[in-house]
Amino acid sequence: MVYLWLRAETKAMEHRAALTPSTCKTLLDRGFKITVERSPERIFDDEEYAKVGCHMVPIGEWRKAPKEAYINQGGWTEILSRFDEGQGTILDLEFLNDAQGRRVAAFGYHAGFAGAAIGVDDWCHQKLNPGQVLPPYKPFPNETTLISHIKERLDRAVALNNGDIPEVMVMGALGRCGKGACDFARAVGIPEEKIIKWDMAETKAGGPFPRILQAEIFVNCIYLNQPIPPFFTPAMLDGDRKLSVIVDVSCDTTNPHNPIPVYSINTTFDKAVVEVVTKNPLPLEVCSIDHLPTLLPRESSEAFSRDLLPTIIDLEKREESAVWGGAEALFREKVQAMRSVR
Repeated sequence: MVYLWLRAETKAMEHRAALTPSTCKTLLDRGFKITVERSPERIFDDEEYAKVGCHMVPIGEWRKAPKEAYINQGGWTEILSRFDEGQGTILDLEFLNDAQGRRVAAFGYHAGFAGAAIGVDDWCHQKLNPGQVLPPYKPFPNETTLISHIKERLDRAVALNNGDIPEVMVMGALGRCGKGACDFARAVGIPEEKIIKWDMAETKAGGPFPRILQAEIFVNCIYLNQPIPPFFTPAMLDGDRKLSVIVDVSCDTTNPHNPIPVYSINTTFDKAVVEVVTKNPLPLEVCSIDHLPTLLPRESSEAFSRDLLPTIIDLEKREESAVWGGAEALFREKVQAMRSVR
């Protein structure tokens, strides 16, 4: 019998869950055992888990979990040595890859969707409330509510902008994240010709790319796995541009090769954007929230958990699973690297 343990989330403004009540029911019906820590932050009520048959326990009880339990554990890089010393194993959900090296489950689509939502909303705010700070965000109950809220604001902002609809440029448009960003733009009524979709074909020559500065909203959705030239430089922002909102969904804030070298902090839902000071009087703000999907915690969790389900079921025969084997091999590799520098 496979034993899963869902911990309570402790990160501020994080409401997602890797296991949803519907996924738990499927697993329980297969004979899995599931313990769920109660959580006031999780988008799913404790009663939703209890109703499908999960065993509910107080926050923090994972410390008493039996050795055979698979525990939903965050921040593995900080606790690597503890797992090594305790002869445990970390199987990181972010590194569960199929034979093609593609993640079996990811929040990318909803990261792009939510990132584009905040980008369009911030552009609207600049038009509707010039000079005022963007108000804090709270999670939306569903996509329909989010789309309706921002579409109403966009209609008013466009009217103030002489009827001109903003152009949204999406970098990495063919990936999960980029598709989410494009879908949101369409959902609020931005015409297809105003959604500029760039991917590897358009960027193969390398940056900088002055074209970005002619879009009002730029959404970066690339996966950065090697050094690349910057998309634009700080000096370029001083010149002629329409760009007033940057959403860095990729959030490579601390990466020395960050292709958007105009900011250095992660923003939060309480303070979603940071100002970029330029010589151009047109405002410019960057959103760099590193857990954007929690703007839509229920739907993003359901999508992630649904994609993850077949791999979770494979825990019944983990020793035969290439996906779980790859995650364990990565853990052993990182442990060995850590030991070598001690």
